[in-house]
Amino acid sequence: MRTTIAAFFLGALLAAASSGCKTRVPVIASPFGDNFERAELGADWRDTGTSARIKNGKLNVAKAYNHPVWLRRKLPRDAQIDFDAVSMSPAGDIKVELYGDGESFDHDKGRYDPTGYMIVFGGWNNSRSIIGRLGEHDEAVKAAYDRVGSEPLVLPGQTYHFTITRKGGAIEWKLGGRPYLSWNDPEPLFGSGHEYFAFNDWESDVSFDNLTIKPVP
Repeated sequence: MRTTIAAFFLGALLAAASSGCKTRVPVIASPFGDNFERAELGADWRDTGTSARIKNGKLNVAKAYNHPVWLRRKLPRDAQIDFDAVSMSPAGDIKVELYGDGESFDHDKGRYDPTGYMIVFGGWNNSRSIIGRLGEHDEAVKAAYDRVGSEPLVLPGQTYHFTITRKGGAIEWKLGGRPYLSWNDPEPLFGSGHEYFAFNDWESDVSFDNLTIKPVP
């Protein structure tokens, strides 16, 4: 009898495993933070490439070629996301994704279409900043700031504080507490396939630190 019961539970366990049961991903319901003061990236993050590492207490990425580092926690519907970022490359190109699917990446260094909103500061050889929806080119670009004159948008070695707030369809991006770009999405992305945040990179040597994410009432 005991053997039969044991076999039953073993069979149930194997069936659950083979059915592809996944660990429940927590939703950020109270302020979440990460200052990267450790040696390894850790279980809260999913690096879709091989370029991410912890360096001098920061998350560092270089030559990631659009392999995002996804946070393994779901964003609340309305959120405020703060972090510090610095690019050591003349190309600038500081970029993050929000409300994406938590797993997508560029397979072949071709055109990458993100699954959420793309925020790019000093992209295209430090000449343009954008808010993009489901892309970063052409019709996907919803708000943009283009460089005027020869001064780069991102100064190499300078740390910038980002505050990105999404409330309803309104996306507001501040740099150092000052408004930078904003856009209102008439069809806000949320729900299955649009719940995650990521740090991303193309070729620039970029570091991120002092991340905080909190629900917006």
